[in-house]
Amino acid sequence: ENYLNQYKQAKKFVERAKKLEEKNKTDRAAKLYVKALEKLQEAYKADRNNPDILNYLGFTLRKTGKLKEAEKFYLAGLKIKPEHNGINEYLGELYVNTGRMDLAKERLAILKSCNCEEYTELKKVIEKK
Repeated sequence: ENYLNQYKQAKKFVERAKKLEEKNKTDRAAKLYVKALEKLQEAYKADRNNPDILNYLGFTLRKTGKLKEAEKFYLAGLKIKPEHNGINEYLGELYVNTGRMDLAKERLAILKSCNCEEYTELKKVIEKK
């Protein structure tokens, strides 16, 4: 199975898991995040420099409670593509979750000019704290 298919499947799992989370079906969402993570780890073996794969790896690791590992993948993705909206948003959320508000606000500042939902989403998370 080629790695781009694995990435696409993982992305579908993540989308479904997010919807389940919104409905408070966290157990079912967690199982999908684990499935997505497995697919992404396979995709990553084939392509270690794809910022989208790194972003989703970070996201699924964060959702499965592996925050330190998640942060490593987000930072690796930003090295390749510093302006990546998704990574900047999710890394910002991770910083909020780990009590590093100054770093979260740095991510928000980077997203400020993107005129994108990532900026709005991160702003909401920061303002809730």
